[in-house]
Amino acid sequence: MGSHAAPSRRKRALLVPVGLMLLAVLLGVPRADGAPAPAEACRTTGTELPRGDCGPFWQVLAEDFNGDRVPLGAFSDCDHHVDTSAAYCGGLSGTYRDNWWAYPTGWPDTARDRNRDVVGVYHPEDTVSVGPAENGDGRMRIRMWRPADGGPVHAAAVVPRAVMQMKYGKYSARIKVTKLAPGYKSAWLHYGGGCEMDHPEGEWTGDLTAFHHPCGGGEQGYFPGADDWTEWHTVSTEWTPGHVRFFVDGRQTGHDTRGVPNRPLSWVLQNESALQGPGAAPGSSAQLEVTWVAAYAYGWK
Repeated sequence: MGSHAAPSRRKRALLVPVGLMLLAVLLGVPRADGAPAPAEACRTTGTELPRGDCGPFWQVLAEDFNGDRVPLGAFSDCDHHVDTSAAYCGGLSGTYRDNWWAYPTGWPDTARDRNRDVVGVYHPEDTVSVGPAENGDGRMRIRMWRPADGGPVHAAAVVPRAVMQMKYGKYSARIKVTKLAPGYKSAWLHYGGGCEMDHPEGEWTGDLTAFHHPCGGGEQGYFPGADDWTEWHTVSTEWTPGHVRFFVDGRQTGHDTRGVPNRPLSWVLQNESALQGPGAAPGSSAQLEVTWVAAYAYGWK
């Protein structure tokens, strides 16, 4: 899961001025060259959690983390009905127990499968918490760290239960890396049955990108999205029959029609040790914050 090498980038000739093209994309109007301008269905470019249905998508999850606090230690005892829509963490209570699951403590992360020198093990109990920022804004915090003795990275993969094993849909979040260190990455993904869609993905010290692995094989689709994880970004994946589209801050950054999954898959907010570049140093840590998450079913109405 989530192991990619970015291809070399090549500049492309633009048919219209960059400013005009960007404006067309943001407003959803035809471009000057006559091509249709893709628009993110819910126009989720602002800072506020979007609420309500949009286009063909029916909202089934809207979480701004402004409710109950979840201290470190609560995302524990997560090995119940794993990888199914009945999965839960026994250490959680209330709506967070109803709405969230995490990969159980002890599961290895992807780096171990890749024989990296520095690998990770999922430890949601000491990496995931929910509470207000200094300005009062509710955040989910994912603080990964490596013990000073040089042991495995403590990683975290959290899963919204409302969209586990769901076919198609729209998946959005607003995220920022608030503490940066080499050796840590994200690969938020849908995968299974030889299919994989990853967005956002990348080492936190590098670029924010998206990848699509067509079902049944074939060349991966690679879509650059932003060059800095330490800025706030709104990321969205729209998955419909025969299409997957990726958006960053309302701008479509990728679209693929090759081997798009047509089976139920779960949305995994996976954060783990790096697969490229240096491994995390002993005693280091890095943190990602999520200010809201929204997810939508497709065609249920």
